[in-house]
Amino acid sequence: MTEAWVRNKPGMASVKEMPLVQDGPPPGGFAPVRYARRIPTSGPSATAIFLTAFGAFAYGMYQVGKGNKVRRALKEEKIAARSALVPMLQAEEDERFVKEWKKYLEEEARIMKDVPGWKVGESVYNSGKWMPPATGELRPEVW
Repeated sequence: MTEAWVRNKPGMASVKEMPLVQDGPPPGGFAPVRYARRIPTSGPSATAIFLTAFGAFAYGMYQVGKGNKVRRALKEEKIAARSALVPMLQAEEDERFVKEWKKYLEEEARIMKDVPGWKVGESVYNSGKWMPPATGELRPEVW
């Protein structure tokens, strides 16, 4: 294909004689090119987010305070119940200890009957204080 046939101008001798055909902008120009960073403004504002977070935090702290009150009341109830039971439990333990102590003294008297100067129930330690055994039992398997 020749230029004459493409441009519909027969008889042209050189390219310089060809009419200038060039693409150009549309009438009114092109639309502006967006090159700036555009952050969308949709969604809640910073104030709304802050107030929501503060409200959630305040509600959580309120619930923690309520739980602390309940826990404190349960703890006080447990302490009151234990303090009411302690005298009875101590009396039972004292009764058990006296029975075991009598058995212990009888066994000591039987074992040490041939030892001159031995006093049954007297401590071999010279501290001057009487103290019950630390274990809470008199260990009958030893004697």
